[in-house]
Amino acid sequence: MLTVRQAMAALLTLCLASLTAPAAARASEGAPSSGRAAPRNPVVLVHGYNADPGVWGSLRADLRADGYTDAQLFSWGYDTHQSVNEVLAGRLAAYVEQVRRETGAARVDLVAHSYGSLVSRWYVKFGGGTATVGHWVSLAGPNRGTSTAWACALWDQACRDMTPGSYVVRNLNSGDATPGEVKYGTFWSGCDEVVNPDDSVPLAGALNTPVGCLGHNDLLGDDATSAGVRAFLAS
Repeated sequence: MLTVRQAMAALLTLCLASLTAPAAARASEGAPSSGRAAPRNPVVLVHGYNADPGVWGSLRADLRADGYTDAQLFSWGYDTHQSVNEVLAGRLAAYVEQVRRETGAARVDLVAHSYGSLVSRWYVKFGGGTATVGHWVSLAGPNRGTSTAWACALWDQACRDMTPGSYVVRNLNSGDATPGEVKYGTFWSGCDEVVNPDDSVPLAGALNTPVGCLGHNDLLGDDATSAGVRAFLAS
């Protein structure tokens, strides 16, 4: 069990996530930039708790180096203090539909960090995403909940959604945790100070990849993790 000091330290890490992003890269729930149909799925990046789309700068650069164009890369911004099932999954669904219309793609690939994993999973499992998502990737997602979230659960809906045994966590993991023909992949660290226990990230039915001893936010800029994500998207 985490001590009060450990819980508060992990919560501080969550709250500082957005400070790692350059201000110029920040975005809100705006419309995606237009683009023509592409031979591979567009990628929608879903950031984590108390962060913003700027956290994806490193992975976006790596994806562009691999041949993706800006018209194939989309970063969804959202208010991370709202409910997974009642608000955010529906907004993500609308954004994905907009991306599909503008690109002409039948499916998109979703790459999520931390809390974004729960939002995107709810869309896939309960919002029709099994028909519109090709690959789903979770980087350090609290897929079976994290005890760290108890530190802010009294006043924050997102934290309540992330607690072990929450309504969101129970329903996402009931029955088939990885439904449909979507390819599921997770990347998790044995030194994650935010997701406790560490093995809350892997899912039955997914390709689960350990990344060694990395901090919760370090997965966002780690070269080996980026290479693993790009290889999985190409599979």
